[in-house]
Amino acid sequence: MDTGVHMRRMSTPAIRQVNNSRDDADSVVSSAEFASYTVHIPPTPEYHPMYMSIEASNAEKVEDLYASSSLFTGGYNRATRSFLKEKMTDSMSNHPQMAGANGSTCAVPGCDAKIMRDERGEDIVPCDCDFKICRDCFRDAVRGGDVVCLGCKEPYKGLDIAEPEMNDGRRVSSGGMSRGERRMSMIKSRMSLKRSEMDDFDHRNWLFETKGSYGYGNAMWPKEDVDGDYDGFGNPQVLYDKRWRPLTRKLHVSTTILSPYRLLIFVRIVALTLLLAWRIKHPNEDAMWLWAMSVVCEIWFGFSWLLDQLPKLCPINRSSDLDALKMKFETPTPTNPTGKSDLPGIDIFVSTADPEKEPPLVTANTILSILAADYPVEKLACYVSDDGGALLTFEAMAEAASFANMWVPFCRKHGIEPRNPESYFNLKRDPYKNKVRQDFVKDRRRVKREYDEFKVRINGLSNSIRRRSDAYNACEELKAAKLQNKNESGEGVESLKIPKATWMADGTHWPGTWTVPTAEHSRGDHASIIQVMLKPPSDEPLRGTESTSPIDLTEVDIRLPMLVYISREKRPGYDHNKKAGAMNALVRASAIMSNGPFILNLDCDHYIYNSQAMREGMCFMMDRGGDRICYVQFPQRFEGIDPSDRYANHNTVFFDVNMRALDGLQGPVYVGTGCLFRRTALYGFDPPRVKERGGCFRQIFKRHRSSAVVASTPEISLVENHFLGMGDSGQEEVNLLPSKFGNSVLFVESIRIAEFQGRPLADDPSVKNGRPPGALAIPRQLLDAPTVAEAISVISCWYEDKTEWGQRIGWIYGSVTEDVVTGYRMHNRGWRSIYCVTKRDAFRGTAPINLTDRLHQVLRWATGSVEIFFSRNNALLASRRMKFLQRIAYLNVGIYPFTSIFLVVYCFLPALSLFSGQFIVQSLDVAFLTYLLAITVTLCILAMLEIKWSGIELEEWWRNEQFWLIGGTSAHLAAVIQGLLKVIAGIEISFTLTSKSAGDENDDDFAELYLFKWTSLMILPITIMMTNLIAIAVAVCRTIYSVIPQWSRLMGGVFFSFWVLAHLYPFAKGLMGKRGRTPTVVYVWSGLIAITISLLWVSIKPPAGNNQIGGPFQLW
Repeated sequence: MDTGVHMRRMSTPAIRQVNNSRDDADSVVSSAEFASYTVHIPPTPEYHPMYMSIEASNAEKVEDLYASSSLFTGGYNRATRSFLKEKMTDSMSNHPQMAGANGSTCAVPGCDAKIMRDERGEDIVPCDCDFKICRDCFRDAVRGGDVVCLGCKEPYKGLDIAEPEMNDGRRVSSGGMSRGERRMSMIKSRMSLKRSEMDDFDHRNWLFETKGSYGYGNAMWPKEDVDGDYDGFGNPQVLYDKRWRPLTRKLHVSTTILSPYRLLIFVRIVALTLLLAWRIKHPNEDAMWLWAMSVVCEIWFGFSWLLDQLPKLCPINRSSDLDALKMKFETPTPTNPTGKSDLPGIDIFVSTADPEKEPPLVTANTILSILAADYPVEKLACYVSDDGGALLTFEAMAEAASFANMWVPFCRKHGIEPRNPESYFNLKRDPYKNKVRQDFVKDRRRVKREYDEFKVRINGLSNSIRRRSDAYNACEELKAAKLQNKNESGEGVESLKIPKATWMADGTHWPGTWTVPTAEHSRGDHASIIQVMLKPPSDEPLRGTESTSPIDLTEVDIRLPMLVYISREKRPGYDHNKKAGAMNALVRASAIMSNGPFILNLDCDHYIYNSQAMREGMCFMMDRGGDRICYVQFPQRFEGIDPSDRYANHNTVFFDVNMRALDGLQGPVYVGTGCLFRRTALYGFDPPRVKERGGCFRQIFKRHRSSAVVASTPEISLVENHFLGMGDSGQEEVNLLPSKFGNSVLFVESIRIAEFQGRPLADDPSVKNGRPPGALAIPRQLLDAPTVAEAISVISCWYEDKTEWGQRIGWIYGSVTEDVVTGYRMHNRGWRSIYCVTKRDAFRGTAPINLTDRLHQVLRWATGSVEIFFSRNNALLASRRMKFLQRIAYLNVGIYPFTSIFLVVYCFLPALSLFSGQFIVQSLDVAFLTYLLAITVTLCILAMLEIKWSGIELEEWWRNEQFWLIGGTSAHLAAVIQGLLKVIAGIEISFTLTSKSAGDENDDDFAELYLFKWTSLMILPITIMMTNLIAIAVAVCRTIYSVIPQWSRLMGGVFFSFWVLAHLYPFAKGLMGKRGRTPTVVYVWSGLIAITISLLWVSIKPPAGNNQIGGPFQLW
């Protein structure tokens, strides 16, 4: 069925206004001094503002339900088609919000189709006589010229079903307005004041200062209430104070901690300088090679430490005020009398690619936590990107939408935390603590039973799909065989080959990837797919009934946020750019369908742990100056980590030390998940009131800066350009946008709407670039088939051709760490970011606790950093809009993997020193020991102070230090080699697993910790350990049996060897497995390395005639 359906049109709402000036004022108040003002007339029996009574027609509701109940497919050089789905899984029971075509049977003779049913369970009919007619029959009758109801024979009222006309590529209604223009007109009509009027006069300030109140048709002063306490909207002083109440606060670190911290950094820099100067002036004449290697490594370590330490000079903490946010955006005010939420919308992106590696149950739990989040339901929209196009993921999401019918209202009714059912039902604490409702126990027991059944259905989906597909394929083969026997009676005819298709629950082919891949149905070759699992909710709360749920929800709002399944088109020969390409496809599709001005992206295994996390982030976006914030980054917290955190999986030093410190500069880096974006910042626009900064590198990189500024700064500014404001004089800029964003007119029109909706409230003249209060307290537009069809076109594989997607717009391509590059580009344009640490963790996810998986994770990050260093995203080429210390931080991101080269050499130096009997210095001079002691003591005190202001523990700091050396001697060095080969020779190298050995303790919560998987990344750390152990044994024996023992040289070498081995202890423990069950491959490699080192030493320094090895040590 083609999507040639009409595009619904709304009449433009308006607000009646009365403008009075000082000359027209009543004589009683003529002496009062005030300027021109605008009074909004409240609704009365004689006057109803159109924005207060906007209600979609039945035809529009039918189109909305049709678009929400249909699966849309399409792609490059392919027609976009829609297929009405009465069910998406074998066992799915739809939420009332997704009733779709499950109503009564059509009353037209010869038609057995179902009519649409709304979310309250009522049939939607176009006539008041309640004649049952389905959508197709109704459209056929109207197209044939028959506009008379078949039941009552009366003409249809308010009929508006004309096919959309095309005007320069944009769909327009009979009124000549496109979808974006209509949406903007609704926002305009909802605005209480224009910006120009706001600058001249503040009507709220006038209201408070003159004791005025809003009357009918003019402004009046109550004769009573001489003390200033009136009953209109509460105490005027309270409202006055509320307007000035900030939503966030900046909490500086105590000076008693920060001042000594900064002083010690300076002291350590001086000590490092003195030590290096002494080392250069006092070479070891007996071992120049050893001295030279050690000095070069120490110089690099000092430089690397400086890059890491300088951005930590200004750490800060932040806090948000949720009560102030609620009062400001969800409390009745003169501009929002009903108290509807004035918060902007949020589109949440969840990405997954392979249901085998990313279990659908985990993704489903993440979706359920999103649907149950504490944010206005009508403002949320969740988009699931399935980059593998798997039917398993599709049906798992449909099952999640069905289970949300009970889970989400249960969470709202009883205030459940966390709102991930798997995590909630596995909590160790008492689930009945602080629960006071009598029916909680019964409700919890029923929901737990439903969740267990839900898990069984999810786990059985794979077998269910296989059995269903086998049955349908067998029927198809039988039909084909019968048809062949009927048409061809001759012998020797080859049998027809029927493709092994994957079938959906309603008996149709799955348009995505099939279990048995074929042409146009494989992982890299399938059409675009969009299915609205849960349609946009209504504007008014929807209470549950006794018949719709097994638990009592009569007092609970059962509406669910919009949920959309998306799988972008993939074709052979196209570079789909992995996750970055999938995220950009979601950005475009969401702009067409919901266009939330803010975007929250989550990995499929990261769920919302704090239901108010989005409100916390919105406090920063909606506060004064929030229009210059490109994203709010939340820390990553993990579950399922072993108590000792052997491999530093929590990354607390990075998330609680480095990220807090960057928040005091220009903001934290983007880490790939748990980030709330401003949509227009992703579009590549400049921030308002951008600042150009100089610096000590201004002249050095002046030649590069001009090109960098041009490359990072689009031609359109957010504030200064009229196109993104409320004016109509930006047509020239509109004509330039298709070359940047693509040829979708609906997408281009959505840009200015998203920019306007994302502005902070202009509740005071000091707020620049704000929007009037109450402008977003309007119903969301309903969906229609042409809108979803447009979303299909923008996720096609050809859409990004000859555009700036992935270059300057959206997630940036060209690096495996596209997250860091995307955040860097925003900071380079002058945006700033915020680090939001909540009292209750905002999000939680999973992390690999296995040694091999952890090393490969670090390898991916380090490879991305090397790619950044050799690209134009190198911080040395940053623009003047980036702060100097922020540039240092990004420079460290690209340089830190190269430290592994010097670290590996330095880890071998103690062994070489012990083997040769020499040390890195000629003798242990007092000056050398003094400088070394100063560096060590200052490092320890700095670590203690970091622990103090960041709140981490000493053990976490030490685990980070250990894994820094483990990763530096394995994954980081491999990343450098891989990056250099890619840049110099264009050779792609991937370090993959070669053999696996699984444990048998399936009942252990941390069984994966002891799972051993051999990888080539382990060879170098094993070599370092064996070399140092053998060197210690040789040196101790040689010193003991020597005529004149050199204990000072021995202690120096042994001390540094133990320093290396102490850092590699978690690695050695991971090799040994659980309870000493060391895999055979470890013994083989250890023995081979030990023999090789021994033979190498004997060949370098053979025994003397008296059977001595390297000295007077007697063999017998």
